Amino acid sequence: MFPEVSLDQLNSFNQNTLVDNLGIKFTEVGKDYIKGIMPVDNRTVQPMRLLHGGATVALAETIGSVASILLLNISTHYAVGTEIGASHIKSGKEGTIVTAICKAIHIGKTSHVWEIKVTNEDDQIVSIVRFTTRILERRK
Repeated sequence: MFPEVSLDQLNSFNQNTLVDNLGIKFTEVGKDYIKGIMPVDNRTVQPMRLLHGGATVALAETIGSVASILLLNISTHYAVGTEIGASHIKSGKEGTIVTAICKAIHIGKTSHVWEIKVTNEDDQIVSIVRFTTRILERRK
C-alpha cells in the first residue's frame, strides 16, 4: 500500500514544526503500516510528569496525516485532518518512549480513516486513536 520512502525524507520534512518540537520521529514504513516514536519528557508530559493526552493525540495525528500524504499524488491532492478520537488507557511515564503504529481502516477517494495504537516500552497499549483525513484537490 505505501510507496517506498526513506525515513530521512519523512523526518526532515517535519523540521521546525510541532512534530520536531515534540521529538516525534518516524522509525519504520511497512507495506501496510507506519511507525513512529515520541519521548515522554519535559516537552510531552503534564504536571504530574505523565504523558500528556494532547501530546499523544499530536503523535497519532502526525502519523496518520503522513500515512494519508504517502498515498496521494501531492501535486494534485492534499490531506487535512477532520476528526480524531482517542481512548487513553494507560499512563506513559516520564523517561520512556512511546511508539505509534498506524494502519488503515478505510482508504477512499475523499477520505481516509486510520487506527493508531500507541504503546509503551513494555508493548502495553497507552492509547487507541481513530483519525480521519479529508482528501482535497489542489486548486490550479
